[in-house]
Amino acid sequence: MPSNIPCVCSIIGTGSYMPERVLTNDELSKIVDTNDEWITSRTGIKERRIAAENEATSDMGSEAARRAMESAGVKPEEIDLIIVATVTPDMFFPSTACFVQKKIGAWNAACFDISAACSGFLYGLQTARHYLNSGNRKTALVIGAEKLSTLVNWKDRNTCVLFGDGAGAAIMRTFQDAGENVPGRILANVMGTDARLTDLLKVPGGASAMPVTAENADQRLNTIHMEGRETFKHAVTRMLQASEEALQKAGLTAADVDMVIPHQANHRIITAIADRLGVPPEKTFINVDKYGNTSAATIPVALDEANRSGAIKRGDIVLLVAFGGGFTWASTLLKW
Repeated sequence: MPSNIPCVCSIIGTGSYMPERVLTNDELSKIVDTNDEWITSRTGIKERRIAAENEATSDMGSEAARRAMESAGVKPEEIDLIIVATVTPDMFFPSTACFVQKKIGAWNAACFDISAACSGFLYGLQTARHYLNSGNRKTALVIGAEKLSTLVNWKDRNTCVLFGDGAGAAIMRTFQDAGENVPGRILANVMGTDARLTDLLKVPGGASAMPVTAENADQRLNTIHMEGRETFKHAVTRMLQASEEALQKAGLTAADVDMVIPHQANHRIITAIADRLGVPPEKTFINVDKYGNTSAATIPVALDEANRSGAIKRGDIVLLVAFGGGFTWASTLLKW
């Protein structure tokens, strides 16, 4: 596609997959010193999903991809780009995207992973958008998938109550000279990073900087470490900033937004963002109570649920916004 021909980049299909096993707050209270009231009042989370022992990130991502492909009416051979956003890859290499390609049979696709923590799916959307708009690719599969149960310290009640497993996916495609008529049209993207905040949310061990050894294994370095209060503060600030920037780029205001689909980390963070934007509760999509924080998977899972349930309809202005370790943040504005 010649670069001088106007084109529209659009999400044409969504899919999601959540593992069967449900881990409730009451069950967690038997593992660590906590209870349902404590967890619910601080996070809004009632339960989360836990992948089976033999269920890898690529398994969940592939199932979400199949459902997105069915939704879009796209065959595996039509996909020419696969991006998987994850901090829990099947292995260091090959990329999880390669395993997804193998499992869905998308042999014409170039494949790679993105690591931007909870912002990863939105980073993936913007990356795919650039490839599609350049004319080098036509149809992209973007997946957010996580098996965070493998990174959780089940003795730390401040973090183990927060996280769960799951996957969501979107099919993206470009259309020439289609303008306003294409549903799922991406209006604006925003990405940002502040590496001065890397210590707020991290898994310090297990890679090259701090390998896990027999001598330090008891320190649980390969599990999630979080400074909760500071993370909350910066998350609200940066998500608000990213939301306002995306709206400004598109020439819109918060009053034009029909639905906000935020990263599902914590109910308090979600309501704080909505309040500061001036968006009423009925225009904020929330499923954190069912799934907890699934990192890069939260937004594509919520987008798929909103799409399939009719919570968002054709022509709606939809704002996606996230923050994550790094410290990263991102937003995407859609006309659904």
